[in-house]
Amino acid sequence: MLNEKSIKEYIKNLFRGEALDVSIEKLGEGVQGAGFLIEIKTKEGDKHYVIKGLFPEGLEHDYPADRAGVFLLDLEEFKTLPKHVKAIDVLSEMADGSIKSIGGGREYYLLMERAEGKHYFNDLVAFSKKDKLDAQDIEKIRSMTSYLAMIHSVKKDSKQLYWRKVRDTIGHGECLMGVFDTYPEGTISSSGMSDIEKKCVDWRARLKPKFNRLCQVHGDFHPGNIWFTPPIPPLSRGGQRGGIDFILLDRSRGPWGDAADDISALTINYIFFSINHLGKLAGPYLEAFNLFYDQYINETGDTELFEVLAPFYAFRGVVVANPVFYPEVTPENRRKIFNFVNGVLDDESFKIEKVNEYIDYEH
Repeated sequence: MLNEKSIKEYIKNLFRGEALDVSIEKLGEGVQGAGFLIEIKTKEGDKHYVIKGLFPEGLEHDYPADRAGVFLLDLEEFKTLPKHVKAIDVLSEMADGSIKSIGGGREYYLLMERAEGKHYFNDLVAFSKKDKLDAQDIEKIRSMTSYLAMIHSVKKDSKQLYWRKVRDTIGHGECLMGVFDTYPEGTISSSGMSDIEKKCVDWRARLKPKFNRLCQVHGDFHPGNIWFTPPIPPLSRGGQRGGIDFILLDRSRGPWGDAADDISALTINYIFFSINHLGKLAGPYLEAFNLFYDQYINETGDTELFEVLAPFYAFRGVVVANPVFYPEVTPENRRKIFNFVNGVLDDESFKIEKVNEYIDYEH
């Protein structure tokens, strides 16, 4: 678990040549991780420190970023409580085995490439001015569907990670309960919120046995994170056109989950935009919705998907109904979104042909 050689090198560098010898001894381990005693011999005498590591599965410590977050909070807060031991630094083991400090920052930032193109929200707005999908609309939907079918084919055997994804979808600060906590007063009654939350908790129990569904996911596959690049021009004489392509932004909340997460993140928007423009799922939005599901099921054979979609649609419905995110939505259309959420949660499984019944659902 501990890279002793690199830790010793880090300690010697930290003490700038004053460390004559460094030894490491395991102190013991608990439920969350293990502790190690570091003894440093110097001319002024022996110094003793403890280094702690977390086990990499369960208790939301599954990903390296989880464990980094725990230790960065420790570094910040140990010193603020009277009589608490002080934290010295947060150490990161790099790919080459070396150890470096990441502690002491007041804030952290992510540097990444720039995406070129136009996000898929542009297409959804354009649907409202069409009677039916055109060839490019269809090609874009097929490209997204095939992409999801491809990444979802990568499976992983981990009950804990599947349970975590379901738990996070309901209770994470960025997901259903956390989004509800950002709602302005009066958007929905407290009982209406708690009713949806309780139903999702019941769905969690139903989904827990389905941990064999764990697969690779994007985690936030919504239109703002899908940027279509300009069509690739034809090749030289006799060549074929390169076709539609896209680039993705902001993969979120871990690389593993249920395919329902990505699918609900995208398809809720066909429902949402159609409600706002047409009052129900109809026109090009209905065509896009059906095309997506027809192709996805055809490519994956995943008919079990409909048995698990409900809490994922509930989360995404709560997002698009949030007046902080979408202030232009009318109270009537917001009510229809909540109807949809409750209708889906109250059904035994999600049924494509019943979307408009869900939108009109009285509970």
